[in-house]
Amino acid sequence: MQEVFDFATEKMEKSIKALHNEFVTMRVGRASPAVLDKIVVDYYGVPTPIQQMAAVSVQEGVNLIIQPWDISTLKPIEKAIQTSDLGINPTNDGRVIRLAFPPLTEEKRKLLCKDVSKYAEECKVAIRSIRRDAIEKLKKMKKDSVITEDDLHNGEDKIQKITDKFVKEADELAAKKEKDIMEI
Repeated sequence: MQEVFDFATEKMEKSIKALHNEFVTMRVGRASPAVLDKIVVDYYGVPTPIQQMAAVSVQEGVNLIIQPWDISTLKPIEKAIQTSDLGINPTNDGRVIRLAFPPLTEEKRKLLCKDVSKYAEECKVAIRSIRRDAIEKLKKMKKDSVITEDDLHNGEDKIQKITDKFVKEADELAAKKEKDIMEI
């Protein structure tokens, strides 16, 4: 029965980690190298993350400076940023690429908060789906006479407590991200 709890916990932790990664890559008015995590560059036919091709640094909190190790990759990096959903136009001075992050408007902040809520809800749906799968495994164990009726009820209670913990964690992550967005 413990393997069912471990399975559910591990899957729920992965859902929370995915939510956290989604929040990290959201553009919220401050320059952060993490916004480039999802952007890949066609580097001699191989999709390559920007961080593997260049040094990325933050300047004055609102600018990202991308300095490629190979100058010939400036144009492909610039093109990858332009075609991404980042929404920022890069400027290329022949040595480095600069990304200036404009301040967010109130309307854009509200839209970002809606996205945060949507991602958090998707995470909670995934967590509840994992709960359902775990309870089904417990019911199958009961049907196969591996566990008793009392074990089944205790197991369902424990799965629910695990689920509640991760749903609360998703809500807390979302609240923190919304607070970050509205404070900028």
